[in-house]
Amino acid sequence: MTTTTRPDAPVAAPATRRPGPGGLALRQGRMEIRQFLRSRESVVFTLGFPIIMVLIFASIFDGDLGEGVSYTQYFITGMIATGLMTVSFQNLGIWIPIERDRGVLKRYRGTPMPKWVWFAGKVIMVLVTGVAMTALLLTVSVLLFDLNLPTTATAWVTFGWVSALGITACTLCGIAISSLARTARSGSAVVTPVALVLQFISGVFFVFTNLPSWMQQVAAIFPLKWMCQGLRAVFLPESFGANEPGGSFELTRVALVLGAWCVIGLVLCLTTFRWTTRRDG
Repeated sequence: MTTTTRPDAPVAAPATRRPGPGGLALRQGRMEIRQFLRSRESVVFTLGFPIIMVLIFASIFDGDLGEGVSYTQYFITGMIATGLMTVSFQNLGIWIPIERDRGVLKRYRGTPMPKWVWFAGKVIMVLVTGVAMTALLLTVSVLLFDLNLPTTATAWVTFGWVSALGITACTLCGIAISSLARTARSGSAVVTPVALVLQFISGVFFVFTNLPSWMQQVAAIFPLKWMCQGLRAVFLPESFGANEPGGSFELTRVALVLGAWCVIGLVLCLTTFRWTTRRDG
């Protein structure tokens, strides 16, 4: 008598869970960070530029600005703001046109991935590099130039919201200005002059109140000036606020202006951002 054996039933493959919205954003963020780290030039410029500028200017210029504040302390606060602008506004304004010109954005748009995930990945990359840059700059400033770190929780909270609002506004404006570049090569030509001019008129390299009044008025239109002013409220004595144009650090006004620029940047992103080059239609 022959025994017939039944073949084993096929085993169903374990169901794979699709990542949720947060998981998609984190994956995209990790990929953006890896791509950033692979570009050594970008890493050196983005993380090293503020530190190099501090080493140069703090070694050349010295002196007391009053209220126990040295030029080095004043300058470092401006360089923190500049560093945040560099990792967001300048970095995105230069690299997004390159991705657009190479067809990377066009391919992203053709995938099932929600479009917002790409933007979230950029934001995560900017936040991570911004934190790294700030930590490096503060470490160098404390070790080499005796920068006084904030000693109160209120000051650290102010540091947090000024940095968050500033980097958000600069990120949105960086994405928006990337649409002005017609080719990959023109991104740097469009963004770099804007960033340099803002640094010179916003109280980064020079004491803001020593600048001509018309220059102060122009700088007050843009977020970098208010980022610098907000960070001075964190790292400089409260009494030094009397030297500001408004007679104080005006933190409420800092929050309002930076918040307004977040809204302006978002509107510009929604109305001007392009996934393809003009030649692609």
